[in-house]
Amino acid sequence: MAKNPRPAASDAVAFTAATHPITLKSIRDQAERATSIVAQARGHMLAPESRKAAPTFSATQLIDRLGLERSQYEYRVRHPNGLPTGRLSATGARREFSLAEMREWARQYRVAHLRPEGAEAITISTAHFKGGSSKTTTATTLAQGLSMRGHRVLVVDVDPQGSMTTLFGFLPDAEVDLTQTLMPLFSGDATDLAYAIRPTYWDGIDLIPACSSLFSAEFLLPTRQLKEKGFQFWRAMDFGLDPLRTVYDVIICDTPPSLSFLTVNALMASDGIVMPLPPNNLDFASSAQFWDLFKDLADDFSERGAGKDFAFINVLLSKVKYAAPKDNTGQSTSIIREWIQAAYAERVLPVEIPDVEAVRTASKEFGTVYDASRDNASTRTFKSAFEAYDRFVDLIEQQMETFWRRQVGG
Repeated sequence: MAKNPRPAASDAVAFTAATHPITLKSIRDQAERATSIVAQARGHMLAPESRKAAPTFSATQLIDRLGLERSQYEYRVRHPNGLPTGRLSATGARREFSLAEMREWARQYRVAHLRPEGAEAITISTAHFKGGSSKTTTATTLAQGLSMRGHRVLVVDVDPQGSMTTLFGFLPDAEVDLTQTLMPLFSGDATDLAYAIRPTYWDGIDLIPACSSLFSAEFLLPTRQLKEKGFQFWRAMDFGLDPLRTVYDVIICDTPPSLSFLTVNALMASDGIVMPLPPNNLDFASSAQFWDLFKDLADDFSERGAGKDFAFINVLLSKVKYAAPKDNTGQSTSIIREWIQAAYAERVLPVEIPDVEAVRTASKEFGTVYDASRDNASTRTFKSAFEAYDRFVDLIEQQMETFWRRQVGG
């Protein structure tokens, strides 16, 4: 039997080097090297804005998404009166619409669902203690779904990891520096967040990005609280968003997986909270810890006279695995689902996001199911994910409408 080949010289060097003391300088060198390689590899990691494009929509998709009658659609294609009529395919067999064109149809045919005159944007945060709960995917998909329904959306990446920034086609650190994040607002160098807004590839959605250096806000905010009389660290983001609430219909914040100073700022700026919650033991326990700590924080704020009301708090069952009847995993999921329902009662949304290959594939490609091409979107697993997310977006939009009616006294 042949002996195992000896490792290459380079492998031996790497192994030997790993046994040496690792200095801070070597860590800095490693960080710089990794950042450089990531920048070079970005074409493989994600499509930059110049190449990342929103999907196009068939006539059937436009009709279904906007709740139109086929006769309505056909009449307006013949008599557009200013509405875009899309483009015919090369064979002339079907008509397709861009996202921007679909949004024009939405804003004409969904007027009753849009922000009424006199109302301001609703701010919604996704939050959870534990990573991997689909928090960023939920926030991004919600933004895309509301945009397709005609709303103008601002997404705010509050997480220094910058996952939402990545999903919208920008590489944190390589393409985003600290001055383009929330940090100038937190430091007091800016009074509102207009400076940080940038357009994205997805029509109707603007972004305030994040990068890893945003983590320094965790030290800056409490320092300002100690040094500056009257400074309220928990209201910094709320005040910074104020001028934008008449510009956008909805503002969606993706928070870090912790109850940090950054997360608290997002929550205290929000009118609604969505907690994605996979039905497993660890996530369920983590969710209870989150609300317990948030309760203590809310009590502390109340003692300071800083009251806060929310229009809604939702728990969304995410990454739900549907197993065969004899599978113990399915039985366990069912039991935990009952616990979640008992714990959160009416706050649990009547929809579940399935853990299907379609969602995992979209995530690997740095996108969501709404980014999928029409060919992928026709598969059964994609349809189940689409339907679940569409239902989720519908439920959020209904609560948005209630919020606006209260604002304008309707």
